[in-house]
Amino acid sequence: MNQKLFVRSALALALAAPLMAQADSQLVTGAGAATANLDLRVVIPRVLFLGVGTGSGTPLATNGVVDALTFDYSTNPLDVGGGPTAVAASITSTGPTAGTASIPVRVFGNNGQVTVTATNPAVLTSGTDTIPFSQLSVASSNADFAAPAFGGGTSLPALTGRVTSQTANWTYTYANTTTPAFGTYTGRVTYTATMP
Repeated sequence: MNQKLFVRSALALALAAPLMAQADSQLVTGAGAATANLDLRVVIPRVLFLGVGTGSGTPLATNGVVDALTFDYSTNPLDVGGGPTAVAASITSTGPTAGTASIPVRVFGNNGQVTVTATNPAVLTSGTDTIPFSQLSVASSNADFAAPAFGGGTSLPALTGRVTSQTANWTYTYANTTTPAFGTYTGRVTYTATMP
């Protein structure tokens, strides 16, 4: 008798085990409705993206290409120091807008106000010679995504709710109000995006 009870209990547990591992269920005998519940989830990761130049065209992915923008006075050296009304320099860019001083930028963030900050050295250098970074400036094509000024300037791109998704073209200019010694002067601006 005990053996029959043991076999029946084991069989009942074996049949019930798959039901215990499943989602909610309800068995109703006779009249009435059976209900079962299922919890649904959507997981949205915290994302912060900033792309400048070539990197702005990627679909929210990391791109290690650092583009270069060059104001070259090799063909009009007598205009060096002539100010912004002098003949414009030849402009080259290794980015997606070759031949222009406009660089595409993109920012995306989904956790509140994004702040974009520009940091750079005080001067562009060619050996021991320098040009003040203040000779360069930048303007944006999008009022909702202003370009931060050099030397620690910040930009607060417009957001909708807690999501920021803005693109712009930032156009760089060289004031050309100094007459430095010959050379190729270089300096890098680093843009940093932060959000809560």
